[in-house]
Amino acid sequence: MDEAMNSPARFPADFVWGASTAAYQIEGATTEDGRGPSVWDTFCAVPGNVRDGDSGEHAADHYHRYNEDLDLIADLGLASYRFSIAWPRIQPTGSGKPNQKGLDFYRRLVDGLAERGVRPMATLFHWDLPQELQDRGGWENRDTAERFAEYAEICYDALEIRDWLTINEPKTVVDCGYRFGSHAPGFKDDARAFVACHHLLLAHGLASRVLHERHPGRRIGPALNLHPTYPADDTPEAREAAHHQDGLENRLYLDPVFKGRYPEDTLRWISERGPMADHILDGDLGVISEPIDVLGVQYYTPVFVDGKGERVFRHERAQAEWLEIYPEGLHDILVRVQRDYPGVPMIITENGLATVDGIDADGRVRDQRRIAYLRDHLSATHRAMEAGAQVEAYHVWSLLDNFEWAEGYSQRFGIVYVDYATQQRTPKDSALWYRDVAKSGELR
Repeated sequence: MDEAMNSPARFPADFVWGASTAAYQIEGATTEDGRGPSVWDTFCAVPGNVRDGDSGEHAADHYHRYNEDLDLIADLGLASYRFSIAWPRIQPTGSGKPNQKGLDFYRRLVDGLAERGVRPMATLFHWDLPQELQDRGGWENRDTAERFAEYAEICYDALEIRDWLTINEPKTVVDCGYRFGSHAPGFKDDARAFVACHHLLLAHGLASRVLHERHPGRRIGPALNLHPTYPADDTPEAREAAHHQDGLENRLYLDPVFKGRYPEDTLRWISERGPMADHILDGDLGVISEPIDVLGVQYYTPVFVDGKGERVFRHERAQAEWLEIYPEGLHDILVRVQRDYPGVPMIITENGLATVDGIDADGRVRDQRRIAYLRDHLSATHRAMEAGAQVEAYHVWSLLDNFEWAEGYSQRFGIVYVDYATQQRTPKDSALWYRDVAKSGELR
């Protein structure tokens, strides 16, 4: 028994190891080559919105240094790179004729990945909505979903990519962008938030249909940040609160995509707070439930709630205080999705940890806490797969240190250290550890 416990966890030979990034967090060059302004450019310009007044104006300068970054991916032996396309680079105003220089940048990126034997996975929307669309109502305006489908079609036709993700974390847009005001566009209004929620999901469905119609054989799905939700104590009130929270965290996004309906209890709660139900038109749920080919699963933290529905932290918290370190939650959510929403392969598209990193005198970045986090979460993934979860790939968040939204540059999630003054890249110890895991397919 001890021997079995000490033997390495071996992943299937065809398991895919990768890393993820997002355009606004790494590209910089926010005013170059015809790129239009996004809601995040606008949000960052308001004093007090972002820590230290930071913005993505320069970020990790990936727009100019992408070849160096692609070499890093190849040197780490990774087989997949999940990145996002900046909508304002492709359509500076969110509609109309595409900006050729924007398309050319992503063509060079995809070609560079192909030259290095790395498969691309592209996210169409990672929160950088063109500001002009926001000025016309943003995600509260149904027309934005139609514009998104047109933008998606441009990208599909221009780029040779098999695997696509539609919307990154619609829940974060809804919660942080519209309910709590901590992200762009910076609203605090439940009524508006859930109207935006429906239109984000509608955009996902419309874009998925376009891909299936125009490019059969390619794959598409959403990237959902799923939070397994647990009662913080063994009382009926806590169990009921956990079920309610699960509706807002998970079922609100999974049910319409997989089952063609919103969860009744959650929709009832939302309808007491705003007009979302009035915006669900005939046929919408049929569009939203367009069959997906893959599900992007993003996991960082569980949510424990007490009988009053208040969040309770039961385990160690990270530098990012919302992040409670609980690897078992990844196992639980993967097994639960396989059980409740079967039939679609899952790809872990984000999982990672921000730590306070620095370069030691010998040039190394000793981020042992991140290594322990990744090891524990990969072990949880392996156990979920042994329990039947259909997981085909894992992407660490993130390849590079980057602009961490409202936290600016104060939190480093990368496995590669970025000196923002010089833009020098230094693989951390976690990158070298991850390289060895990817090469061997074994977790020791």
